[in-house]
Amino acid sequence: MAKEVLAILNIFVDSSKLEDVAKKVSEMEETVDVYEVTGEFDVVAVVKANDVTEFRRLLKDKILKIEGVKSTVTSMVLYTHKRDGRLVGE
Repeated sequence: MAKEVLAILNIFVDSSKLEDVAKKVSEMEETVDVYEVTGEFDVVAVVKANDVTEFRRLLKDKILKIEGVKSTVTSMVLYTHKRDGRLVGE
């Protein structure tokens, strides 16, 4: 049985579309958190999917089709040590 996957999605955005991209990503049901950030990326989103195949569909068919999204870099969460200020046990 597949376990839900959690991914941290770093998004490069055309600066003139920053607000629009952040809003559209925020409106997606798969999105857990969305942050506008400084540094190498423009937007960081935490997203959930039922499995890697569903995540691929989300990325390819939704995120990358938003006008203003240049590219993304994804980190898949392998294990959560702490969430919401609390340690997470196995």
